[in-house]
Amino acid sequence: MNVEKLTRIDRRIIFLVMAAVIAIPMLVAFDLPMTEQKPTLSLFRTIEEIDPEEQVLLVSTDYSPHTEAENQPMTIAVLRHAFAKGVRVLIVSLYIESAGLAADAMDRTMEEFNREATSPADSIVYGRDVAFLGWQPPPIVPILSMGESIAGIYPVDFYGNKTDSLAVMRGVQNYDDVGIVVALSGGEGPKWYVQFAQTKFGVKVGAGVTAVNTPDFYPYFETGQFSGMMGGMKGAAEYEALVERTYGREGRKRATEGMGSQSAAHMMIIVFVLLGNVAYFAGRRRERR
Repeated sequence: MNVEKLTRIDRRIIFLVMAAVIAIPMLVAFDLPMTEQKPTLSLFRTIEEIDPEEQVLLVSTDYSPHTEAENQPMTIAVLRHAFAKGVRVLIVSLYIESAGLAADAMDRTMEEFNREATSPADSIVYGRDVAFLGWQPPPIVPILSMGESIAGIYPVDFYGNKTDSLAVMRGVQNYDDVGIVVALSGGEGPKWYVQFAQTKFGVKVGAGVTAVNTPDFYPYFETGQFSGMMGGMKGAAEYEALVERTYGREGRKRATEGMGSQSAAHMMIIVFVLLGNVAYFAGRRRERR
Protein backbone atom coordinates (compact mmCIF):
# COMPACT_ATOMS: atom_id res chain seq x y z
CA MET A 1 0.00 0.00 0.00
CA ASN A 2 1.24 3.50 -0.88
CA VAL A 3 1.80 5.18 2.49
CA GLU A 4 1.02 8.58 1.00
CA LYS A 5 -2.58 7.48 0.40
CA LEU A 6 -3.07 7.68 4.16
CA THR A 7 -2.91 11.47 3.93
CA ARG A 8 -5.80 11.46 1.46
CA ILE A 9 -8.29 9.23 3.28
CA ASP A 10 -11.82 10.58 2.95
CA ARG A 11 -12.77 12.06 6.32
CA ARG A 12 -16.15 10.37 6.08
CA ILE A 13 -14.37 7.03 6.37
CA ILE A 14 -12.65 8.23 9.52
CA PHE A 15 -15.99 9.35 10.96
CA LEU A 16 -17.57 5.97 10.16
CA VAL A 17 -14.67 4.11 11.77
CA MET A 18 -14.95 6.25 14.91
CA ALA A 19 -18.73 5.71 15.05
CA ALA A 20 -18.23 1.94 14.88
CA VAL A 21 -15.49 2.01 17.51
CA ILE A 22 -17.75 3.96 19.88
CA ALA A 23 -20.89 1.91 19.20
CA ILE A 24 -19.48 -1.61 19.43
CA PRO A 25 -18.52 -1.43 23.15
CA MET A 26 -22.05 -0.18 23.87
CA LEU A 27 -23.58 -3.19 22.12
CA VAL A 28 -21.08 -5.75 23.39
CA ALA A 29 -20.53 -4.65 26.98
CA PHE A 30 -17.21 -5.37 28.63
CA ASP A 31 -15.76 -4.21 31.91
CA LEU A 32 -12.34 -2.63 31.94
CA PRO A 33 -10.20 -3.28 35.04
CA MET A 34 -10.55 -0.37 37.45
CA THR A 35 -7.85 0.81 39.82
CA GLU A 36 -9.33 3.38 42.18
CA GLN A 37 -7.44 6.64 42.45
CA LYS A 38 -6.84 8.24 45.83
CA PRO A 39 -9.45 11.05 45.44
CA THR A 40 -12.23 8.58 44.56
CA LEU A 41 -11.29 6.20 47.36
CA SER A 42 -11.16 9.06 49.84
CA LEU A 43 -14.68 10.20 48.92
CA PHE A 44 -15.99 6.65 49.31
CA ARG A 45 -14.35 6.27 52.73
CA THR A 46 -15.70 9.62 53.95
CA ILE A 47 -19.27 8.59 53.14
CA GLU A 48 -18.59 5.24 54.81
CA GLU A 49 -17.77 7.16 58.02
CA ILE A 50 -21.21 8.83 58.19
CA ASP A 51 -23.25 7.75 61.22
CA PRO A 52 -26.72 6.93 59.78
CA GLU A 53 -28.40 7.74 63.10
CA GLU A 54 -26.79 11.13 63.56
CA GLN A 55 -26.04 12.55 60.13
CA VAL A 56 -27.35 12.77 56.58
CA LEU A 57 -25.62 12.92 53.23
CA LEU A 58 -26.30 16.10 51.27
CA VAL A 59 -25.98 15.68 47.49
CA SER A 60 -25.91 18.86 45.41
CA THR A 61 -26.66 18.18 41.74
CA ASP A 62 -25.39 21.20 39.85
CA TYR A 63 -25.08 20.14 36.23
CA SER A 64 -27.02 20.45 33.01
CA PRO A 65 -27.80 17.97 30.21
CA HIS A 66 -24.55 18.66 28.33
CA THR A 67 -22.50 17.07 31.16
CA GLU A 68 -25.08 14.41 32.03
CA ALA A 69 -22.91 11.60 30.61
CA GLU A 70 -20.31 12.25 33.30
CA ASN A 71 -22.28 13.72 36.21
CA GLN A 72 -25.44 11.58 36.17
CA PRO A 73 -23.58 8.28 36.76
CA MET A 74 -21.80 9.98 39.67
CA THR A 75 -25.13 10.91 41.24
CA ILE A 76 -26.51 7.39 40.84
CA ALA A 77 -23.32 5.83 42.23
CA VAL A 78 -23.35 8.05 45.33
CA LEU A 79 -27.07 7.42 45.93
CA ARG A 80 -26.51 3.68 45.48
CA HIS A 81 -23.74 3.82 48.10
CA ALA A 82 -25.86 5.78 50.58
CA PHE A 83 -28.90 3.53 50.16
CA ALA A 84 -26.80 0.38 50.53
CA LYS A 85 -25.23 1.73 53.73
CA GLY A 86 -28.54 2.99 55.11
CA VAL A 87 -27.59 6.68 55.15
CA ARG A 88 -30.39 9.22 54.76
CA VAL A 89 -29.98 11.49 51.73
CA LEU A 90 -31.04 15.07 51.03
CA ILE A 91 -30.76 16.20 47.42
CA VAL A 92 -30.67 19.83 46.29
CA SER A 93 -29.96 21.57 43.00
CA LEU A 94 -28.38 24.97 42.54
CA TYR A 95 -29.85 25.33 39.04
CA ILE A 96 -33.27 24.64 37.57
CA GLU A 97 -31.63 22.69 34.69
CA SER A 98 -30.43 20.14 37.24
CA ALA A 99 -33.79 19.49 38.86
CA GLY A 100 -35.16 17.00 36.33
CA LEU A 101 -31.86 15.11 36.18
CA ALA A 102 -31.68 14.88 39.97
CA ALA A 103 -35.25 13.58 40.21
CA ASP A 104 -34.54 11.02 37.48
CA ALA A 105 -31.37 9.77 39.22
CA MET A 106 -33.23 9.43 42.52
CA ASP A 107 -36.18 7.60 40.94
CA ARG A 108 -33.94 5.19 39.04
CA THR A 109 -31.89 4.30 42.10
CA MET A 110 -34.95 3.88 44.32
CA GLU A 111 -36.55 1.62 41.72
CA GLU A 112 -33.38 -0.47 41.50
CA PHE A 113 -33.38 -1.10 45.26
CA ASN A 114 -37.11 -1.57 45.58
CA ARG A 115 -37.19 -4.27 42.87
CA GLU A 116 -35.18 -6.44 45.23
CA ALA A 117 -36.92 -5.39 48.46
CA THR A 118 -39.08 -7.89 50.31
CA SER A 119 -40.57 -5.58 52.96
CA PRO A 120 -40.96 -1.87 53.76
CA ALA A 121 -37.98 -2.15 56.09
CA ASP A 122 -35.53 -2.92 53.29
CA SER A 123 -37.23 -0.66 50.75
CA ILE A 124 -36.14 2.87 49.95
CA VAL A 125 -39.05 5.10 50.90
CA TYR A 126 -39.30 8.68 49.73
CA GLY A 127 -39.57 11.05 52.69
CA ARG A 128 -38.09 8.49 55.09
CA ASP A 129 -34.78 7.57 53.41
CA VAL A 130 -34.39 10.29 50.79
CA ALA A 131 -35.87 13.65 49.85
CA PHE A 132 -35.35 15.97 46.92
CA LEU A 133 -35.63 19.51 48.23
CA GLY A 134 -35.51 21.16 44.82
CA TRP A 135 -33.77 24.42 43.97
CA GLN A 136 -33.66 27.97 45.26
CA PRO A 137 -32.01 30.84 43.35
CA PRO A 138 -29.44 32.31 43.34
CA PRO A 139 -26.89 29.56 44.14
CA ILE A 140 -24.98 31.32 46.93
CA VAL A 141 -28.17 31.98 48.93
CA PRO A 142 -29.09 28.34 49.65
CA ILE A 143 -25.44 27.41 50.24
CA LEU A 144 -25.16 30.00 53.00
CA SER A 145 -28.71 29.58 54.30
CA MET A 146 -28.36 25.82 54.87
CA GLY A 147 -25.72 26.67 57.46
CA GLU A 148 -28.52 28.17 59.56
CA SER A 149 -31.55 26.08 58.61
CA ILE A 150 -32.06 23.63 55.76
CA ALA A 151 -35.84 23.63 56.21
CA GLY A 152 -35.74 27.42 56.41
CA ILE A 153 -34.43 27.85 52.87
CA TYR A 154 -36.32 24.78 51.58
CA PRO A 155 -39.70 25.02 53.37
CA VAL A 156 -41.23 22.56 50.89
CA ASP A 157 -39.59 19.86 48.81
CA PHE A 158 -39.61 19.52 45.03
CA TYR A 159 -43.03 17.85 45.16
CA GLY A 160 -44.68 20.36 47.50
CA ASN A 161 -44.39 18.42 50.77
CA LYS A 162 -43.54 20.39 53.90
CA THR A 163 -39.89 19.68 54.56
CA ASP A 164 -40.28 19.65 58.34
CA SER A 165 -42.91 16.89 58.03
CA LEU A 166 -40.54 14.44 56.32
CA ALA A 167 -39.08 11.67 58.46
CA VAL A 168 -35.75 12.01 56.65
CA MET A 169 -35.34 15.41 58.34
CA ARG A 170 -35.47 13.91 61.84
CA GLY A 171 -32.79 15.63 63.91
CA VAL A 172 -31.51 17.57 60.89
CA GLN A 173 -31.22 21.31 61.32
CA ASN A 174 -28.21 22.57 59.35
CA TYR A 175 -24.68 21.64 58.24
CA ASP A 176 -23.90 20.41 61.77
CA ASP A 177 -26.07 17.40 60.96
CA VAL A 178 -24.56 16.76 57.51
CA GLY A 179 -21.77 14.19 57.25
CA ILE A 180 -20.55 15.58 53.94
CA VAL A 181 -21.83 17.69 51.06
CA VAL A 182 -21.10 15.98 47.74
CA ALA A 183 -21.28 18.61 45.00
CA LEU A 184 -21.65 17.05 41.55
CA SER A 185 -21.08 19.74 38.99
CA GLY A 186 -20.15 20.69 35.47
CA GLY A 187 -18.98 24.09 36.70
CA GLU A 188 -17.93 25.97 39.83
CA GLY A 189 -20.39 24.50 42.36
CA PRO A 190 -17.86 22.54 44.46
CA LYS A 191 -15.69 25.66 44.89
CA TRP A 192 -18.67 27.61 46.16
CA TYR A 193 -19.37 25.00 48.81
CA VAL A 194 -15.76 25.27 49.96
CA GLN A 195 -15.81 29.07 49.96
CA PHE A 196 -19.19 29.65 51.58
CA ALA A 197 -20.18 26.46 53.42
CA GLN A 198 -16.93 24.90 54.55
CA THR A 199 -15.12 28.13 55.42
CA LYS A 200 -17.99 29.49 57.50
CA PHE A 201 -19.65 26.36 58.87
CA GLY A 202 -16.92 23.71 58.74
CA VAL A 203 -18.87 21.10 56.76
CA LYS A 204 -16.93 18.50 54.79
CA VAL A 205 -17.13 18.86 51.00
CA GLY A 206 -16.67 16.24 48.30
CA ALA A 207 -16.85 16.77 44.56
CA GLY A 208 -17.74 15.09 41.30
CA VAL A 209 -16.51 17.10 38.32
CA THR A 210 -16.14 16.68 34.57
CA ALA A 211 -12.86 15.41 33.16
CA VAL A 212 -12.00 18.74 31.55
CA ASN A 213 -12.36 20.51 34.91
CA THR A 214 -10.59 17.89 37.02
CA PRO A 215 -7.09 19.46 36.88
CA ASP A 216 -8.50 22.74 38.25
CA PHE A 217 -9.99 20.94 41.25
CA TYR A 218 -7.07 18.71 42.24
CA PRO A 219 -5.50 21.43 44.47
CA TYR A 220 -8.67 21.47 46.57
CA PHE A 221 -8.22 17.78 47.27
CA GLU A 222 -4.48 18.00 47.87
CA THR A 223 -4.98 20.77 50.45
CA GLY A 224 -7.73 18.85 52.25
CA GLN A 225 -10.54 21.23 51.30
CA PHE A 226 -12.18 18.38 49.41
CA SER A 227 -12.58 15.18 51.42
CA GLY A 228 -12.67 13.28 48.13
CA MET A 229 -13.37 13.72 44.46
CA MET A 230 -14.55 11.89 41.35
CA GLY A 231 -12.91 13.11 38.17
CA GLY A 232 -14.82 12.58 34.95
CA MET A 233 -16.34 9.35 33.71
CA LYS A 234 -13.38 7.36 35.02
CA GLY A 235 -13.96 8.65 38.54
CA ALA A 236 -17.63 7.66 38.30
CA ALA A 237 -16.66 4.20 37.02
CA GLU A 238 -14.22 3.79 39.91
CA TYR A 239 -16.97 4.68 42.37
CA GLU A 240 -19.35 2.21 40.75
CA ALA A 241 -16.72 -0.50 41.18
CA LEU A 242 -16.19 0.40 44.85
CA VAL A 243 -19.91 0.19 45.62
CA GLU A 244 -20.28 -3.10 43.75
CA ARG A 245 -17.28 -4.66 45.47
CA THR A 246 -18.22 -3.45 48.96
CA TYR A 247 -21.98 -4.02 48.91
CA GLY A 248 -22.53 -6.42 46.04
CA ARG A 249 -24.70 -3.93 44.17
CA GLU A 250 -24.93 -5.06 40.55
CA GLY A 251 -27.16 -2.40 39.02
CA ARG A 252 -26.45 -0.83 35.66
CA LYS A 253 -23.05 0.88 35.65
CA ARG A 254 -23.39 3.63 33.08
CA ALA A 255 -19.93 5.10 33.65
CA THR A 256 -18.26 1.69 33.36
CA GLU A 257 -20.16 1.07 30.12
CA GLY A 258 -19.10 4.47 28.80
CA MET A 259 -15.45 3.84 29.65
CA GLY A 260 -15.34 1.04 27.07
CA SER A 261 -16.42 3.38 24.26
CA GLN A 262 -14.28 6.23 25.52
CA SER A 263 -11.15 4.09 25.81
CA ALA A 264 -11.69 2.52 22.38
CA ALA A 265 -12.15 5.97 20.83
CA HIS A 266 -8.97 7.23 22.47
CA MET A 267 -7.02 4.24 21.16
CA MET A 268 -8.35 4.77 17.63
CA ILE A 269 -7.39 8.46 17.75
CA ILE A 270 -3.85 7.41 18.71
CA VAL A 271 -3.79 4.97 15.77
CA PHE A 272 -4.92 7.70 13.36
CA VAL A 273 -2.32 10.14 14.69
CA LEU A 274 0.44 7.54 14.31
CA LEU A 275 -0.66 6.65 10.77
CA GLY A 276 -0.81 10.32 9.84
CA ASN A 277 2.70 10.93 11.13
CA VAL A 278 4.05 7.85 9.35
CA ALA A 279 2.52 9.07 6.09
CA TYR A 280 3.83 12.60 6.60
CA PHE A 281 7.43 11.60 7.30
CA ALA A 282 7.38 9.01 4.53
CA GLY A 283 6.30 11.73 2.12
CA ARG A 284 9.03 14.07 3.35
CA ARG A 285 11.64 11.34 2.92
CA ARG A 286 10.50 10.65 -0.64
CA GLU A 287 10.65 14.36 -1.50
CA ARG A 288 14.27 14.58 -0.31
CA ARG A 289 15.19 11.68 -2.53
